[in-house]
Amino acid sequence: MAVDVVMPQMGESIFEGTITKWLKKPGDKVERDEPLFEISTDKVDAEIPSPSAGVLKEIKIAEGQTVPIQTIVAVIDGAGSAAASASAPAPAKAAPAPAPTPAAAKPAAPPPAPAAPAAAPAASAASSSGSTERIHSSPLVRRLAKEHGVDLSAIEGTGAGGRITKEDIEAVIAGQSAPAAAPPPAPAAVARPSVPPPPPAPIAAPGAPAVHGSQYAPALQIGVPRERIYFGNYEVQPLSNMRQKIAEHMVASKHVSAHVYSVDEIDMTKVAAIRAKAREEFEKRYETKLTFMPFFVKAVVAGLRAYPTLNASLDGTNMVLHREINIGMAVALDWGLIVPVIKNADEKNLLGIQRNLNDLAERARSKKLKPEEVQEGTFSITNPGVFGGLFGLPVISQPNVGILGLGAIEKRPVVINDSIAIRSMCYVTLSYDHRVVDGAVAHQFLHKVKDTLENWSEPLV
Repeated sequence: MAVDVVMPQMGESIFEGTITKWLKKPGDKVERDEPLFEISTDKVDAEIPSPSAGVLKEIKIAEGQTVPIQTIVAVIDGAGSAAASASAPAPAKAAPAPAPTPAAAKPAAPPPAPAAPAAAPAASAASSSGSTERIHSSPLVRRLAKEHGVDLSAIEGTGAGGRITKEDIEAVIAGQSAPAAAPPPAPAAVARPSVPPPPPAPIAAPGAPAVHGSQYAPALQIGVPRERIYFGNYEVQPLSNMRQKIAEHMVASKHVSAHVYSVDEIDMTKVAAIRAKAREEFEKRYETKLTFMPFFVKAVVAGLRAYPTLNASLDGTNMVLHREINIGMAVALDWGLIVPVIKNADEKNLLGIQRNLNDLAERARSKKLKPEEVQEGTFSITNPGVFGGLFGLPVISQPNVGILGLGAIEKRPVVINDSIAIRSMCYVTLSYDHRVVDGAVAHQFLHKVKDTLENWSEPLV
């Protein structure tokens, strides 16, 4: 029985996706829920599992193509699974025949370079497979390491928290074949600008800023490159599909929503003291970290209950007030940004929110989020403070009408009752859509968030 594989919907406002890589080729056997292909959208890069076991009969959409959701991208022959299993003993008999190995090694003998990689991956991939489970890396990185025989334990990750990124593994892979491959492109690229006559007007990608003069003309003559290209004292990097989609989404949001910003300052001293006192016992008892974020989520929930206009969206000339409070949490990735959603945040206690946060963030970084986990957000929170920022002016995530930005929590001198005291202070910024939310409501909402945190009374569990 043939099973159609379709482009999934990865978010409420996403209507298309780009196939970035096929992990199987026609004729390959696939198991149910085995990663089949990778896609990229403006909110998520994800590995899409096979909906059925069988044999990949046909790939209808090639890598790099963007198609609407629910488009059939491949066909799996379910009957092929039975056929494959029925004929499984036959390949087993043929396997001992050593002929293929010498045949493959023979052509590799004249050029020694290809022969070495042919043997290396099989040996070192086996040794690295056991250690990758203890390394902070995504499934994509682990697969690349296995394919190219790279030991991840020997790589120092440049991502958040030492995570090994796709760029890290690609740099190592490139280094393995650098002696033969690296030198040719450089001379060609550098020579290119000096050879041609005065170049034509630069052609930039749609939506890109204008290039002044002809400084970048040599690079732009080649169009939009698929890989990095180096030209003397500058480098041209193509935007990833995810980065392009994020750019489109952010520009569209600024065009659609009338952004206004309000800033307030919150005294986090009481919350910081409660967290410091209970942190060790909390983490030992529940086996999960206790951060400041669930406190902010609970305070935002209190604000949205009091001022539901901020828990809304605009549909033409109608304002839609949402009964559920679903908080989108911006998570920084090594390759972009994603906003998984804490569903029904108003029904969870502090422990439930913390566990939900940790789970969503971890699976976001390993590309394991389900499509429904990045949908139906009604309000968003972003935390530039984790990187040391005092505050930011975030862009509203459509179709929401508000997003709260959190600054760093740091000790500062504050005047209290005509005395100077050292307090743990935090700036917060509310970006809101003035088509729906007025300044008075925005500041009342912020005051509610501030009051909830400064007078925290809820138990930690």
